[in-house]
Amino acid sequence: MIKKVKLLILPLILMHVWVNAQFRKYSNEFLNIGAGARGLSMGSAQVASVADGTAGYWNPAGLVNVKDQPQINLMHAEYFAGIGKYDFGNIAIPLSGGKRTIGLSILRFAVDDIPNTVFLVEPDGSINFANITTFSSADYAFLFSYAQELKTKSPDKKLSLGFNAKVIHRKAGDFATAWGFGFDAALQYKNKRFQAGLVARDVTTTFNAWSYSINDKMREVFYVTQNEIPVKSTELTAPKLIAGASYNFKLNKNMNLLAEANLDFTFDGRRNTVISSSAVSVDPKLGLEAGYKNVFFVRAGINNFQRALEDDDSTYTKKVWIFQPALGAGFRLSNVMIDYAFTNLANQSNPLYTHVFSLKLDLVKNKKKK
Repeated sequence: MIKKVKLLILPLILMHVWVNAQFRKYSNEFLNIGAGARGLSMGSAQVASVADGTAGYWNPAGLVNVKDQPQINLMHAEYFAGIGKYDFGNIAIPLSGGKRTIGLSILRFAVDDIPNTVFLVEPDGSINFANITTFSSADYAFLFSYAQELKTKSPDKKLSLGFNAKVIHRKAGDFATAWGFGFDAALQYKNKRFQAGLVARDVTTTFNAWSYSINDKMREVFYVTQNEIPVKSTELTAPKLIAGASYNFKLNKNMNLLAEANLDFTFDGRRNTVISSSAVSVDPKLGLEAGYKNVFFVRAGINNFQRALEDDDSTYTKKVWIFQPALGAGFRLSNVMIDYAFTNLANQSNPLYTHVFSLKLDLVKNKKKK
């Protein structure tokens, strides 16, 4: 089964990178997966409550919550029985005064050992499996983040501003390469137990410039098989707005319950979302986190609501609402936080579950003994 999936990946990648320059409704999708097991287990509802280094991905304004000492965040996940590998790494460094924080985040999504079957068929029509080679398709993103706390009239109210500068690098073997650039802008507000966040992703429109290295032998195969020979192109990503709010309920002396809701607004045409129109589409995300003494956490979330054909309907006309569920947990030990998420990549009717682990480490400074 895994080999069949890999054989299908090559033509899908080629079709994706060889189209002409245009706005894409689903562009740089690896940047929409998420970062950190906490956020993934809460259904990606994070822009209001995120308060650690993963804010460099979710909401850069939230980086101001990293104070006193630098923080490192690491995450690894594998999809489709290990075919796809997704990694996230981040370091957040608070500056002197505790009002500003900078961060660097790196994301990588890759599929390795993809069969290249361009030269599978010899000129005489015979099949030569010895001509099959393999290559990797990898997407990288480098996020340079800056966050600053703004002045407010009340000490109970906190408002912060954040920015991301994004550098994107995408590579499909030796024959397709892209470089892209973009910016994000964000706000985060806190008032005791209430929090709110607003993120404008790709606010200036993010673009990927594709270039290709196709030798004469490969061009000849494309010509004979009536495949389009790729040329330089530019892929554009339209801006997206994410708004969210959360509230932290105090259940008793030791327990609290955090509830958050996010709304993703896209403006690149009609999508299969809860609210869908040619002007704007809205996709909700919901997350819960129950904490005990700020040491142990249990989380759940849902997102990716879509209308899909019902599996048991033989007429293929009846549609039902489906969604992507997630569960998770976290444990804090001194300056170390370990998080786990169990999430579904598709929906409840076509389960593609994966285990996600992430680590958060506060680099506590050693205190000199007097």
